[in-house]
Amino acid sequence: VQLQASGGGLVQAGGSLRLSCAASGRTFSSYVMGWFRQAPGKEREFVATINRTGGYASWADSVKGRFTISRDNAENTVYLQMNSLKPEDTAVYYCAAGRVISTRQEGYDHWGQGTQVTVSS
Repeated sequence: VQLQASGGGLVQAGGSLRLSCAASGRTFSSYVMGWFRQAPGKEREFVATINRTGGYASWADSVKGRFTISRDNAENTVYLQMNSLKPEDTAVYYCAAGRVISTRQEGYDHWGQGTQVTVSS
């Protein structure tokens, strides 16, 4: 599966953005989907993950209550709704597809190219 992330941009603190990740192919619904992010000078970190049907999701503590992950299997797309953004959310955001629910990068086999999110204070 090939993944294409979009929706990043520059936003003021407290604002919102919605990231999208479009997948190619007919097997999107067979994949667990995840979002990760990497800030300058830091390691890539887990943000959120969602199971194949969208019935289960998990978030990093740092974004819980502010970010929501969802998916539309008919549209082969996973979303990350980000509200109440903070400067520390500034990072390149990556979507990923895997076979099992995981908060680890190693759990995902396919990665998108990343989209930049910049939150100004």
